[in-house]
Amino acid sequence: MQRRDLRLLEHMEEYCDDIASAIEQFGREYDCFCTNHAFQYTAAFCILQIGELAAKLSPELREVSEAEMSWRQIKGMRNIVVHDYGNVDPEIIWSVITEDIPRLKSFCIKLLNENNL
Repeated sequence: MQRRDLRLLEHMEEYCDDIASAIEQFGREYDCFCTNHAFQYTAAFCILQIGELAAKLSPELREVSEAEMSWRQIKGMRNIVVHDYGNVDPEIIWSVITEDIPRLKSFCIKLLNENNL
């Protein structure tokens, strides 16, 4: 695996950790998320950054891992956050940060461990 891809995965894992920290700080309840703009902005920023990093992964890595991780959906979510944030259903963002982000973190850790990082 290319060193650049490993660095990108490390950064993605860090943003996943930032989202987990925000959930711990602000609360694990959807209602807390809906009423706290700082929580929403933190989540949106991390999702945006993860999408940016995913777009920079090598085509080879994206291709071999597409069955495990939908890079296209990750980049698509980034585009929604950037270009249409005011119209994004908070329930979708909540689902991303509570379901998809933990899965992405596990995936990143797996690849990093396989490459002794």
